[in-house]
Amino acid sequence: MILICKCCDETETLSNCLQTDYHFEYTECDSSGSRWRVAVPNPSAECSGLPDPVKGKECTFSCASGEYLEMKNQVCSKCAEGTYSLGSGIKFDEWDELPAGFSNVATFMDTAVGSAENKANSCNNSSWTPRGNYIESNRDDCTVSLIYAVHLKKSGSVFFEYQYIDNNIFFEFFIQNDQCKEMESTADKWVKLTDNGEWGSHSVTLKSGSNILYWRTTGILMGSKVVKPVLVKNITIEGVAYTSECFPCKPGTYSDKPGSSGCQECPRNTYSEKGAKECTKCKEEIYYAEEGSSACIERPPCTNKDFFQIHTPCDKEGKTQIMYKWIEPKICREDLPDALTLPPSGERKECPPCNPGFYSNASSSCTPCPQGTFSDGTQECKACPAGTEPALGFEYKWWNILPSNMKTSCFNVGNSKCDGMNGWEVAGDHIQSGAGGSDNDYLILNLHIPGFKPPTSVTGASGSELGRITFVFETICSADCVLYFMADINRKNTNVVESWERSKEKQSYTHVISKNASFTFTWAFQRINEGQDSRQFINDVAKIYSITVTNAVDGVASSCRACALGSEQSGSSCVPCPVGHYIEKETSQCKECPANTFLSIHQVYGREACIPCGPGSKSTKDHSACFSDCLVSYVKDNQTLSYDFSNLSQVGSLMSGPSFTSRGTKFFHFFNISLCGNEGKKMAICTDNITDVTLKDMVAESEDFSNFVGAFVCQSTIIPSDSKGFRTALALQSNSLADRFLGATVETALENISVKTDMFPPSPSKVPDVHFFYKSSTATTSCEDGRATVVTVRCNPNKPDQGELSVPSSCPAGTCDGCTFYFVWESAEACPLCTEQDYHEIEGACKKGFQETLYVWNEPKHCIRGVPLPEKRTSTCETVDFWLKVGAGVGAFTAVLLIALTCYFWKKNQKLEYKYSKLVMTANSKECELPAADSCAIMEGEDNEEEIVYSNKQSLLGKLKSLATKEKEDHFESVQLKSSRSQNI
Repeated sequence: MILICKCCDETETLSNCLQTDYHFEYTECDSSGSRWRVAVPNPSAECSGLPDPVKGKECTFSCASGEYLEMKNQVCSKCAEGTYSLGSGIKFDEWDELPAGFSNVATFMDTAVGSAENKANSCNNSSWTPRGNYIESNRDDCTVSLIYAVHLKKSGSVFFEYQYIDNNIFFEFFIQNDQCKEMESTADKWVKLTDNGEWGSHSVTLKSGSNILYWRTTGILMGSKVVKPVLVKNITIEGVAYTSECFPCKPGTYSDKPGSSGCQECPRNTYSEKGAKECTKCKEEIYYAEEGSSACIERPPCTNKDFFQIHTPCDKEGKTQIMYKWIEPKICREDLPDALTLPPSGERKECPPCNPGFYSNASSSCTPCPQGTFSDGTQECKACPAGTEPALGFEYKWWNILPSNMKTSCFNVGNSKCDGMNGWEVAGDHIQSGAGGSDNDYLILNLHIPGFKPPTSVTGASGSELGRITFVFETICSADCVLYFMADINRKNTNVVESWERSKEKQSYTHVISKNASFTFTWAFQRINEGQDSRQFINDVAKIYSITVTNAVDGVASSCRACALGSEQSGSSCVPCPVGHYIEKETSQCKECPANTFLSIHQVYGREACIPCGPGSKSTKDHSACFSDCLVSYVKDNQTLSYDFSNLSQVGSLMSGPSFTSRGTKFFHFFNISLCGNEGKKMAICTDNITDVTLKDMVAESEDFSNFVGAFVCQSTIIPSDSKGFRTALALQSNSLADRFLGATVETALENISVKTDMFPPSPSKVPDVHFFYKSSTATTSCEDGRATVVTVRCNPNKPDQGELSVPSSCPAGTCDGCTFYFVWESAEACPLCTEQDYHEIEGACKKGFQETLYVWNEPKHCIRGVPLPEKRTSTCETVDFWLKVGAGVGAFTAVLLIALTCYFWKKNQKLEYKYSKLVMTANSKECELPAADSCAIMEGEDNEEEIVYSNKQSLLGKLKSLATKEKEDHFESVQLKSSRSQNI
């Protein structure tokens, strides 16, 4: 007895502990690997006399599957009926609520924009959500982690099943220890994508000690489209040292034997509660239950949503019957008010004809035409004429029965209601989606093609189209339905090629096959993508009217096409033409396509099958495509500009952005461009890296790696490491923008492509831009003619080597409409080759009999390489300084002499004029009768000339005077008179 003081002077006596008042636990293991079993009181128990500690089992001890450790006696015992045990493991397969030990942590990881408070608030409602049999991830762009901590006494493993179909959400699974350090076992933490409707599995080894498990998802909302969530179920952890109790079977399951390691699902129209040993039957007239149900559901009245219409195979009379069937399993009642009954069946109608390539052999089915024959489906099969071969493929346009190479199924990720149902039903001129079990079922239609074989005459052409699949469809929906078109290559991984949401008018879609492999094409229709089992939208339907596949290996023929004949054969056997050869019409012989033409992938008959390459391009050796050899010439104003872009033949890269989603997630657009050269090989490579596969590995496995893209121009979306908290930047949504080169022009655009060439400001230099034009052969929903790309190459001497790539300022993503992309590549390597017109000469002075001539480039220089600048030239010359001086001296002396003579004779002339005038005056005077003097009018100091000189010739004085006075006429005689004395004598 133990006395305890209570309220200072009161005592209370505690009773001995009962077995229900405590439970046993093991202590932590010591350094020797030992531990003790101790009794621990239950929280509400108040008792005394707990059992003494005893030595426990070794730390690595565990029970077998279906057993538990009975702690009182420390022995393993079998689980009772209605319970199960994994022995040394625990399993989480019931997700009506989040199991104990699990937690949710949601964050907005983008560090680029927004305050921390706003980011935290924006993800408050984002979490992993239990959905009964599985748990579903978030659908937004938050980062949400599902966390579970477990302590292992020995090494073990974790295993779970998952469904992951949308690469717009990143799914990681990794393990940390109690120091928050990531374990090496999850170095490759990215979980692989699964096929639509398929469950994948993932397992990782666990080390002994503390292990914190993380299932983390991060959505990337690049547009308004909501991502498809990740689903996880059946989480199993092995390596727990012991389990001291068995787990009860979850509702809808049972265990009818002791020592069970798992529970079985209740069959249809039965149910069970938690911990059931057996399932209870429902009263089938009134209630029903699906497989694995926890309760019975009352049957509703039948409506037109509970039955469907089919066509029977054609009978010998060529008739088909319209039949009505209940959707199985039938869950409705016909005996309730307002309930519909099944319409009468048996209405007979004319059967549609056989599909092309098949014939009716007087039976109820259509038979494929034998090899070497063809039929349009309405006539008997005929042999192909000489010089032709069957055009093999499939053309399904009549849907009386499902073709033998097609199958249909139904799948639901959360239940098995539609297992065994037909996902699609034939309906005469079309095939349509079936009823399914609930609105969120995947209704699946598969078409298997074992391989593709091009026409005999073009066998061996590399890089060409091997075949194509074309289908005509429409969707009629009142909810958010989705039709997926997927392709599986060599049964390795199914990838979504294209998808269409909500109602779509009747339209055609074509997918090109360029790889010879086994393909399985899948159409999957889902009415709603919500985790609820309902039948509200059963009238939402997808219809496919026709499916056409060309060049199928095991195909049939609806027509024949021309083929080449052997030169020494007179029969009709076709022979393969060498690569790049067409069939000559007159002789049916193979003939090589002319230079700079490529062979059409749709026609090989006649010279017109060789299509000329565009300007500035040449054909590959096998005439399968055209490419640029990096050499472009242009004539303008009688001047030839020659460009050599060989130094730009390496792949150029451009990162544009950043851009932001509506929630603020930062991302970039990354482009790779293979401009020219490389013998036409598509050197630009883009790939998704979320699986941490190295580029080397991707190139080696590029034939089967679906996220590997090789093209002339390709694009990826880059999420930087600081945007979502990842260790490295992530690349996703890789696609080809250009897989065909059209041509290169200067200043102008190509005639057969609708693009602009003025998306960028004019070049500062006057050198014309060169435009490279590319095209993508794959059409998309938004780009029916495929994408187009224009790369403008611009001369810029200030940007050496590779230069710089940029996009238009008006279209920061490189495109304004999503279909046509524009780039400008500025580089000094884009300048034309230098010619003699790009430099001039400068002559130096003559020094010591030598003269130098220099050559310099015109400024600014807008050319590269080409004609080199000539070397400095030196030539001989004569010195002219002395003769210049002599000439200047003689000239000066002559000028002075002429001036002096002019002055002298001018003065002399003035005197003679004076004498003459005096003489005339004296001769005319009548009063002059005095004796003659010795001299007349001779002034003092004047000369007395005694002689008379007559001259009819102009004197030197006259010439000088004429020169001085510029008078050239009226020359007078100069007469010298004798004295008066002589006259008198």
